[in-house]
Amino acid sequence: MEELIEINPKVMVGKPVIKGTRITVELVIGKLAAGDSIDEILASYPHLNRQQILACLEYAHKSMSSDFVFPLVNEAA
Repeated sequence: MEELIEINPKVMVGKPVIKGTRITVELVIGKLAAGDSIDEILASYPHLNRQQILACLEYAHKSMSSDFVFPLVNEAA
């Protein structure tokens, strides 16, 4: 599924996007985290398909599996 995600500094400032779109992996993961289902995302973005959404999840998983994980800033502290 890696061929479905691309990083291009000329597209969305180099954030990972679904190839051929300006839809970021961040947007898709954020929608899933907010409780949207894959079917809801597909209804909102009819030019996408299930494989592309799953590729975003796979990309996020691989990113978290790397040796470098950046802690989130705790704004309450």
